[in-house]
Amino acid sequence: MPVFDDRVQFEFLLLEGAQAGLSWSTILNKRAGYRKAFADFDPLKVARFTQKRIDKILLDPGIVRNRLKVQSAVNNAKAFLEVQKEFGSFSNYIWQFVGGKPIQNSFSKDSEIPATSPESDALSIDLKKRGFKFVGSTIMYAHMQATGLVNDHVVTCFRYKPCVAAAKQI
Repeated sequence: MPVFDDRVQFEFLLLEGAQAGLSWSTILNKRAGYRKAFADFDPLKVARFTQKRIDKILLDPGIVRNRLKVQSAVNNAKAFLEVQKEFGSFSNYIWQFVGGKPIQNSFSKDSEIPATSPESDALSIDLKKRGFKFVGSTIMYAHMQATGLVNDHVVTCFRYKPCVAAAKQI
């Protein structure tokens, strides 16, 4: 479903980065651990994490203890705040990559769903220019799916029509 709440956008950005190279179910099973370790996904608080706090988080079995991913979450929180300053909100920024409305695909089979798109390519490039880490095109396409910027539910999925209806409300 379309997400316009910046905290939810930050949550999914952090979780998508953590998921890189792992199964989504691994991250979903650790979501509560991430919520606790990363200050309920408050980018302002995460941006202030010190090296001491990062070292403590890396001891937490409730998350994937990958130093680069944890450090990137703190780095991305800082970059996220800069985007908010520039655009008024992160949602204002990210939704421009799809023209302000969700892309509505109509796939019949899961095998038709792409891993990237021209929009996720452009978003990835722009985020990298802004200093974000773990934001490759595949990760950003997954983020776009998770936050409703693109509707990739197959047409027979029970979620397809509610997502189409939500998009019409925008």
